[in-house]
Amino acid sequence: MMNRPPFSSPFGITRRHFFSRSAQGLGAAALASLLTRPTSGLGIANQPAGGLPSLPHFAPKAKRVIYLFQSGGPSHLDLYDYKPLLQKHHGEQLPDSVRGQQRLTGMTAQQSSIPLAGSAFKFSQHGSGGAWFSEILPHTAKIADQLCIVRSMFTEAINHDPAITFFQTGSQIAGRPSMGSWVHYGLGSVNQNLPGFVVLVTPNKGDQPLYSRLWGSGYLDSRYQGIQLRAGKEPILYMANPDGPCGTGRRALLDKLNELNREQFSKELDPEIESRISQYEMAYRMQTSVPEVTDLSQETEATFDLYGSDSRKPGTFAANCLLARRLAEQGVRFIQLYHQGWDQHGDLPKAIRNQAKETDQASAALITDLKQRGMLDDTLVIWGGEFGRTCYSQGGLTKENYGRDHHPRCFSLWMAGGGVKGGTVIGETDDYGYNITADAVHVHDLQATVLHLLGIDHERLTLTYQGRRFRLTDVHGHVVKKGLA
Repeated sequence: MMNRPPFSSPFGITRRHFFSRSAQGLGAAALASLLTRPTSGLGIANQPAGGLPSLPHFAPKAKRVIYLFQSGGPSHLDLYDYKPLLQKHHGEQLPDSVRGQQRLTGMTAQQSSIPLAGSAFKFSQHGSGGAWFSEILPHTAKIADQLCIVRSMFTEAINHDPAITFFQTGSQIAGRPSMGSWVHYGLGSVNQNLPGFVVLVTPNKGDQPLYSRLWGSGYLDSRYQGIQLRAGKEPILYMANPDGPCGTGRRALLDKLNELNREQFSKELDPEIESRISQYEMAYRMQTSVPEVTDLSQETEATFDLYGSDSRKPGTFAANCLLARRLAEQGVRFIQLYHQGWDQHGDLPKAIRNQAKETDQASAALITDLKQRGMLDDTLVIWGGEFGRTCYSQGGLTKENYGRDHHPRCFSLWMAGGGVKGGTVIGETDDYGYNITADAVHVHDLQATVLHLLGIDHERLTLTYQGRRFRLTDVHGHVVKKGLA
């Protein structure tokens, strides 16, 4: 008896072969699309490349996001949340009625004394809404009417790594896609010659480490991960041609490599092979686009003066803010900045003043620069860290010096542009800045709001992985409507 393949057709094509050939055809079509795109210049396509066909779900207010993440946990009590009663009771013990049964970190749980620490800095009101700002934020205070300050943020994590991971990926457990990856996956790229998601990190200052998984794509396709640009002559490692090969030779080599990848795809049908082809092509185009967009010498003296003297030094927070504006101009969808140094368990007055000096002028300049270029209305800017700091002192307390421990119960963050209602303050904390008393905003609420401003319903941007539907906001999260213009 003659053996025949299962599910064979009269034409001698099995179902497996049919789907295999169909996948090859789709892969070939995708590759052809990649290879016919422009390979030089910074031209921005009229329509986004990639993205889900169902997105945006509704008309977006923002086209792009610039997230200024302040790693380490900035003290809300020394920056944005003025507490005169805390000043009055400086040195007294934290009332048991305020703390309740809430946990403390291992760094202060065993302290025999938990003395209240009023801020060492003066506060004053600014803008039409009368928002309070510390004296160490003079530049940010001047743009008060552009800001929506959230004083009632809270998180579930009490230590740095899970807390940062929670803000960036929606989970304290490492391995989930980052917010930038979700946005890139859902909305696609605008400029085909630059990544849709770019990361800029101020050089390590010896503070808490930042891992590349914070801008990773998790279980999304690898093409959606963030691409880190570094300071110096080689913004992306190993992208520049070695001495010798010419552009024509590099193109021919890449074409041959793509042929090998296509052959491998025809045998394995692994979608990551198509992603590899896509990334090789993107790297080739970025050999021209990245050096041009990262060349700050094209900026005017007035622009450098606006961002401050540090903006002339590659890799500083100020230089990265200026570069973020340039990337936004060229259509990069999600731009993530990380600035370390806010983990001030001791010697806080001196340390936080230095941090403010490094970030205050540049943060305000970015808002001003975007506004004067007509870009602020459709660019969402976010400033904040992973949690706040305690109202009591960690370690010894003097009139001039103190430290503050981690505090996830309440802290401050601000947003500007991109559909946000400027000149507003959302939420309140108690007289000691320890507990939220009105309008609590969870991490998932912030993430839901960011997606909403981009035209995305956070409950509908999902991906099924290992039998479960995942999303950035996990299983909850509400849009903060009070912050919408």
